[in-house]
This record gives sequence, structure tokens and C-alpha cells, in this order.
Amino acid sequence: MLATLELSTVWFLAALLALAVLAAGGLAIRRILLGRHGGTVECGLRPGPDERWRLGLAAYEPAELHWYDAFGVLLRPRVIFARRSLSVITRRAPLDWETARLGAGMVVVECSTGSGPVELAMSEGALTGFLAWLEAAPRGPGGR
Repeated sequence: MLATLELSTVWFLAALLALAVLAAGGLAIRRILLGRHGGTVECGLRPGPDERWRLGLAAYEPAELHWYDAFGVLLRPRVIFARRSLSVITRRAPLDWETARLGAGMVVVECSTGSGPVELAMSEGALTGFLAWLEAAPRGPGGR
């Protein structure tokens, strides 16, 4: 009886380990697929001042910024920001509680979008690329 219980426990733990390896492999493959065209950076998203930070990836497209959940399974973006309506309002260092959630070395930028303000968090290097991407946007007929 004891030997059967020990064997069941071993099989259960082996199944849990296999499941964890498959999940990690799936997330790694998804990250590779999302970044295959380049222009993908780690980026936190806070849709409103009363909402929590969500970890994810931002991908630069010619006319849009696509934001993906870090731990999602879908290959389509959770949020899409139109490049023409996106502009940086302010930039700040994260608060202590935000650093615990986002990680060290992040910069928080409050952006104006077509549907209201949103905060993005990214590294200093990613912010430089983000600002360059915004500035390089083609001008519309009436300017920006």
C-alpha cells in the first residue's frame, strides 16, 4: 500500500514537472513568434489610474503600437494604439510599489491616446526607441 502511494506521488510530481516545462516552452515559443519581425520590447501597461499594472510586450507596427499580455496564449494583441493619436504627456520614475511590480530600471510614461490617458512602463533604452518611433510618424494632411 505504501509503495503504491509513493509511486502515485512520483507520477503526480512527474506530471506536474512535465506540465511546467510545456508551459514554459509554450511561453518561450510565443515570445519568439511575437518578436520575429523585430521592434518588440518589454512594456508594462496601466490602462487607468485606478487599475493595476499588467506586464507585457509592445510591438511597433507602421501605424500602430500592439500590446500583448506577457503570459497570454494568443498571438493577437490585447490592446492596439493608433500611432497618430499616441503622444507622451509626462515621464517619471516608478513609485516604490510600482518598482516591485514592474522591476528595477523602468521608466513610466503617461500617454494620451484617442480613448484617454494610459501609462506605459519600459526600460530607458526601450523608451528611447519608443520616442524615436513616435517622432518618425508620417505627418497627416493636417499635421499631427
